[in-house]
Amino acid sequence: MKPFALLTAITLLAPLGGAQAQSFCASDGQPRPVQLLERFINADCDSCWTDPATPKAGPRAVALDWVLPGSKGDDAPLSSVATRDALARLQALRQAPPAASLNLSQPVRGLKGSTLRVAHGLALADYIGASIELKPVPAAAKKQPWTYWLALVETLPAGTEGSPTERNLVRNLLQSTWDSRKPLLKTEQNRFFEARSMGIAQAANPTRLRVIGWLEDEKGRLLTAAQSRCIVPAN
Repeated sequence: MKPFALLTAITLLAPLGGAQAQSFCASDGQPRPVQLLERFINADCDSCWTDPATPKAGPRAVALDWVLPGSKGDDAPLSSVATRDALARLQALRQAPPAASLNLSQPVRGLKGSTLRVAHGLALADYIGASIELKPVPAAAKKQPWTYWLALVETLPAGTEGSPTERNLVRNLLQSTWDSRKPLLKTEQNRFFEARSMGIAQAANPTRLRVIGWLEDEKGRLLTAAQSRCIVPAN
């Protein structure tokens, strides 16, 4: 069977009971990531997903798994989970698409006195509401525009389709800039906040979705990051 064909069949039939039981999901109370590990896989490379040498996220690190479209199109082994967002991310990192796989790791510098918060609600009609916010806005933000990224990921446990490690498979992406240098109206306040509805990939399991966000300066350096966790309320 084509890789991910079984996963796709299972998730399309997955009940929404778990999602309905979840409360509001946010990064509140979660440890702040100090490192971002990004693992890129070309959809043509079926063995890359199961490669035992796949790097794992260490303590206080968060991993993202991007599958980029392959040269075989829909016939690529991993085409069902490929996304063009992976190409956009590689372009931002000034990296060429790999023929097989590429692993990149960056430290998260941190922003003293400011907190990045990400959150999302429940899946509804193939969409999920998500948000990202930095507050307070630090003085350093007035010197240059900052880029925010918010990835909707499906967290897959180790062993899924033979993966040697847990993966945060990127299913959708929101990316734009915050620029506090722009003049404000008297009725406006300087706020770094964005809330959007993000489409859910057809084969994604809503009970496994969460968001991972990070902020970069003009040089692409990671300033801060956060990831949401869902808490199922006690009966």
